[in-house]
Amino acid sequence: MSDPSDEPSFCTDDAPLSAPLAHGARVAAHFHDHGQLRYAARGALVTATRVGTWVAPASRIMWVPPFAVHSGKAYGDTDLRVLSLPVTLTGQLPAEPSVFVVSALLREAYLALMSEGGPLESPRARLLVEVVLAELARAEQEALRLPEPGDRRLKAVTDLLHQDPASPATLAELGHRTGTSERTLSRLFGSELSMSFHQWRTLLRIQRALIELGDGTSVTGTAIRLGWSNPSSFIDAFTELVGQTPGAYRSSARSSGERVAG
Repeated sequence: MSDPSDEPSFCTDDAPLSAPLAHGARVAAHFHDHGQLRYAARGALVTATRVGTWVAPASRIMWVPPFAVHSGKAYGDTDLRVLSLPVTLTGQLPAEPSVFVVSALLREAYLALMSEGGPLESPRARLLVEVVLAELARAEQEALRLPEPGDRRLKAVTDLLHQDPASPATLAELGHRTGTSERTLSRLFGSELSMSFHQWRTLLRIQRALIELGDGTSVTGTAIRLGWSNPSSFIDAFTELVGQTPGAYRSSARSSGERVAG
């Protein structure tokens, strides 16, 4: 993924955008003076900022506030729908990047608004914007923000884990590969990210599991591909963090994608 700490570009284009992204396609770090809703009607979009990483499959929608530097990466063949919101309409939305659970009404209103294809000035567009904002105001926020480090020593380790979330390497082994002691890395995980190495890697794996399950991978297959020793430990970790079993999430995510495709 493009590193949001790289020199970002300022983007002035505020027109609605519908764009197909191939698996692995990257969006370079940038920012804009308007807010932006980012929805993957198919596939999944991972958005990275300087403070964290968020995953938004078809059952979630990403909110990026004005001037927040962000980059992105598509997982699977992704149908991206981006809607820009002027600052005057963003007062009730969070000041930080956020992911919301998408209701059926929010999804349909959002897709209908995107089909307008022009400025948000027509009576129908204004009405649809009101529906979208009203649904966002009552939508459940996804709590799975993966914090990202600023310290270069810790970032070297988290970059390796982003590349291979299933890696069984211990913190000592990762420290040896990156030239930093296990003790220092353990301290940095606590002081910078307010969690342990194990907690951070588990959260990373759960984020990737959202993508795998949304793409139709079985619960057992997802557990194996992401490094869990057995499906039951994956189910326990997923349920604790997401609030529902991976099987239930897989069913709802696939249903969301099918409704959009239909």
